[in-house]
Amino acid sequence: MMPERTGWDWSSTGGDWCRTVVILGSTGSIGTQGLDVVAAHPDRFKVTGLAAGGGHVDLLARQVVRFGVREVAVADPGALAPLREALRSMGADGVKIGSGPQAVIEMAASGADVVLNGITGSVGLRPSMAALAAGSQLALANKESVVAGGHLLFASQVRPGQINPVDSEHSAIWQSLRSGAHREVARLVVTASGGPFRGWSRSQMGSITPEQALHHPTWSMGPVVTINSSTMMNKGLEVIEASRLFDIPPQRVTVTVHPQSIVHSMVEFTDGATICQASPPDMHLPIALGLSAPDRLGEVAAPCDWSTAAQWTFEPLDDKVFPAVGLARRALAGAEPMTAILNAANEQAVHAFLDRRLPYLGIVETVEKVMDIMEGDHLPETFTSVEVMEQVESEARSRADSLIDKGL
Repeated sequence: MMPERTGWDWSSTGGDWCRTVVILGSTGSIGTQGLDVVAAHPDRFKVTGLAAGGGHVDLLARQVVRFGVREVAVADPGALAPLREALRSMGADGVKIGSGPQAVIEMAASGADVVLNGITGSVGLRPSMAALAAGSQLALANKESVVAGGHLLFASQVRPGQINPVDSEHSAIWQSLRSGAHREVARLVVTASGGPFRGWSRSQMGSITPEQALHHPTWSMGPVVTINSSTMMNKGLEVIEASRLFDIPPQRVTVTVHPQSIVHSMVEFTDGATICQASPPDMHLPIALGLSAPDRLGEVAAPCDWSTAAQWTFEPLDDKVFPAVGLARRALAGAEPMTAILNAANEQAVHAFLDRRLPYLGIVETVEKVMDIMEGDHLPETFTSVEVMEQVESEARSRADSLIDKGL
């Protein structure tokens, strides 16, 4: 059998179907591409709710109007009045608007057929849990729900196979796992583009600027994810997510650098066969499958062009130049709170780098120092509640901020 956390009966449902959809983080990269998928298949989806942070009120208002949405939530209460004014100016009357983090959680719990969680950061955990508890299928792009939340997310599931992975790597593994039983899996192979600094030495990285780090060679993503990709922390988080999502021991999750970003990840089986999912880099494809599974939608993204010559290359990850994956493995091997500490400290360090308060190499150095400090604390083996997780995260953020303010 497939692992229950992400298992599907992959037999097509066939016939006509239309699903109600809630999109969390609708103005971000995942959310806007999710709405592209909905717009291209209006007979398959009906958007019943949108939620966003509140930093792009005009875009959110346009989304509400375009998709005829009757309920919307903004995490920032300060965005409530501007959103009301923007909707009024567009003639959108009668839209129910909520504000604050609880309004986003309530949107997730509204009972839609599918909830696409494109929120960035561990604030996405409570909405993920709320969607699962409400019985919705969770199309999960918020990796922090798995990384920081640990077993709390899975404990909130009400039926097997309720999570549809949306990260391109985990969607690729999810699809490749159709080729065999869980007991037949030898390894999961997570691919990495290598980011903008593939081939660089540590000495070359000392003066990297935010502008350089935000220039990804193959993917267009939000700023935090793009910086994480450049440091390889994103790959470390994905190793944690893959191990937990697919119930595979961490020592059987490996990383390979694949600059072309065509093979999105692979599953190696015990007989020596390796199955991969390949397509040009386009997040519309995993998002669409997250919304439509077990069916596939037509003409979502361009396939590989087999009429032209191409090369796919793979190379080992240089752990000395990019130590973030090793830190993630260390966190995964420790008590469950260590992965939340890793994630929280990294978020603080990334924001400090983007604000030019921390040098590039200081990002991962900050994370390592916070882990060193907090490993000496009396941490629980596992989280007993979201509140406990948030307390641990808050301490990790505070420790990271202190180190950053002191210049490490």
